[in-house]
Amino acid sequence: MNPRKAPPVLAFDQQAAPLKSPPSRLAWLMWGLAATLYFIAFYHRVAPAVLTTELTADFGLTAAALGNLSAFYFYSYVAMQIPTGLLADRFGPRVLLTIGCVFAAFGTAVFAWAPNTLWANMGRLLIGGSSGMAFVCMLKLASHWMPARQFALTSGVALVVGVLGATLAGAPLRLGVDAFGWRSVMSCTALVTLTLAVITWLVVRDDPSLRGFKSYALGKAPTNTSTTAAPSAFAGLKIVLGYRNVLLLTFIPGAMTGITLTFAGLWGVPFLTTHYGLSQTNAAGLCSTMMIAWSCGCLAFGAATDKMGRRKPLYIGGVTIAMVLWSVVVLVPALPYMALVALLIATGFCAGSFIITFAFAKESVPQQFAGTASGVANMGVLLAPMLLQPLIGVILDSRWQAAHGVGGVVSATTAGGKHTFDFASYSTGFSMMLVWCALALVLLCFTRETYCRQAE
Repeated sequence: MNPRKAPPVLAFDQQAAPLKSPPSRLAWLMWGLAATLYFIAFYHRVAPAVLTTELTADFGLTAAALGNLSAFYFYSYVAMQIPTGLLADRFGPRVLLTIGCVFAAFGTAVFAWAPNTLWANMGRLLIGGSSGMAFVCMLKLASHWMPARQFALTSGVALVVGVLGATLAGAPLRLGVDAFGWRSVMSCTALVTLTLAVITWLVVRDDPSLRGFKSYALGKAPTNTSTTAAPSAFAGLKIVLGYRNVLLLTFIPGAMTGITLTFAGLWGVPFLTTHYGLSQTNAAGLCSTMMIAWSCGCLAFGAATDKMGRRKPLYIGGVTIAMVLWSVVVLVPALPYMALVALLIATGFCAGSFIITFAFAKESVPQQFAGTASGVANMGVLLAPMLLQPLIGVILDSRWQAAHGVGGVVSATTAGGKHTFDFASYSTGFSMMLVWCALALVLLCFTRETYCRQAE
């Protein structure tokens, strides 16, 4: 008779006991492994700024070709954002992150030992496309492992992690390259990335329920999926692009990332060494400082928008102030050094307002399309640097050629076989970022405020 009592009590207890939320340390570990690939992605994103001399010498690059080599990373990164969002919604981030790490390692090895520009471009293309899976997977993991109120915060922390990668690709990378050569440093990077692939596969799980914990994503939308079939990948994309906010947010964030990633990620070092007399190490350090200010801005804007309960006003304010500050850097020559440093730091900080994009886009669609919306938004984030890095190179080359034509005013010189460009040439190129800022402000006026609430 006693044996009969035990099973019902156990069955009752198991049914009645609600699943516990995942421990914070476990949630942050899952997120952190995805963030490590994002760290590596950012490192690769800005590394060409420090390697301009070596890459130009090894591959005989013009300014346009250098801009194009750097931008090959962005071509594939941007192209992968929508597919990654669709695949993350359908198959989960664990598989994508592991594959991303493997291909990023392979691409880095190709870049490290490229015999010519074609192979170097192919290596950058592979790195961009594979590491492009990191951010969307991070957001997807955050939406499953962490409460919704932390979403904007995790987006901000993600940028801090990314900028730490960019900082590593500043002065530390320069010192490593000086000591061991750029090819050896990149080969070591490939080995580290391959190790990350193994750890990711062993540790990461797509949802807390796979570890016996409550899933925050399932808690948000428990009923939909059981009664209705999930739409196909492209049907999901069509639905997401039907939301006005998502469409507008494809173009808006490029205003802020265009400034930081085009300047600090490529053209800042040659500009600062040419016009402010800085050494390559010091110029790389100043670009890294701008990126650190950018990450601090991401944290500040992410926390402030959650506290305020609105997305639009802070976004508009950040873009406006960044545009004004950047116009001084672009249009005023020979600024006092401390004024230049202050302007770059303040511009970077205000450019951190772009982080609002991810929470804004995610809240603009139903929960089941969050991964796809994040992919579309992240594609928009890198649209500007993808276009602006090579465009500025083309502008610099065209002004150099015009300057050396008949009757041209000399605006560039050749030193040791390397072209240098005057302030007016850089100013013309950097002004393209101001045009994007103006476009972003107009488009922001047409977005709908979400009031930090998820769309039904």
